[in-house]
Amino acid sequence: MNPAPPEVNPVASARHTVLVVEDDPSIRTLLTSALHAAGYAVVSAGTGQEALAGRARSGPDLIVLDVMLPDTDGFTVTRELRARGIYTPVLFLTARTDVEDRIIGLSSGGDDYVTKPFHVQEVLLRVRAILRRSAGPRAAPPAERPPLRYADLTLDEEAHDVHRAGQRVPLSPTEFRLLACLIAQPGRVLEKQQILQKVWNHDFAGDTRIVDTYIKNLRRKIDRTEPPLIHTVRGVGYCLRLPRDRTA
Repeated sequence: MNPAPPEVNPVASARHTVLVVEDDPSIRTLLTSALHAAGYAVVSAGTGQEALAGRARSGPDLIVLDVMLPDTDGFTVTRELRARGIYTPVLFLTARTDVEDRIIGLSSGGDDYVTKPFHVQEVLLRVRAILRRSAGPRAAPPAERPPLRYADLTLDEEAHDVHRAGQRVPLSPTEFRLLACLIAQPGRVLEKQQILQKVWNHDFAGDTRIVDTYIKNLRRKIDRTEPPLIHTVRGVGYCLRLPRDRTA
């Protein structure tokens, strides 16, 4: 874990608080110092329970979360946050390097993944990228953007809000970006690699199974109401459209 001098980015970081959850005191100190030096406000915790309590107290903009904690694991902490309706972005830190572990972590509601040993600058770059993606249209000039609509589905980028058949659908930041990618081009089949680049901005070592996992999660929320709108085109990718016997 090379403590390279962090690049200060006051425009991106001055408004953001990061919660660091790491049971190793030396790593926790390293991350806290680097994030402070980069301009972020930082709070820290050493266990999963402290993390859940810390989220309630500090309301951070992002959580840097170790997977292996003394009382639980980071995946369980993230699932608990999502079950509470808390969709703060999560960056996992872990010594696990298997693709399956990455998929489990990201499908539990995480937004990105850094493996140990890590370079501090990589963590800072991932933090900045997640916060930029999560801010999305809030970082844009205040020109009025009309909500995106398809059938009975509405996605409001300005309010970061989604409704289906008049009912609000709570989505994580990554799920929101994925749905925005689909609803922006209704009827068009998007390849999995295209979705990776648009939603995650990098390819997770080329493994597209994370797209399949997130589509499954998104369907569970969006397609609880008939008719189903998210469709698989086998061997190609996914699209947002009404069933073939209907029209938008």
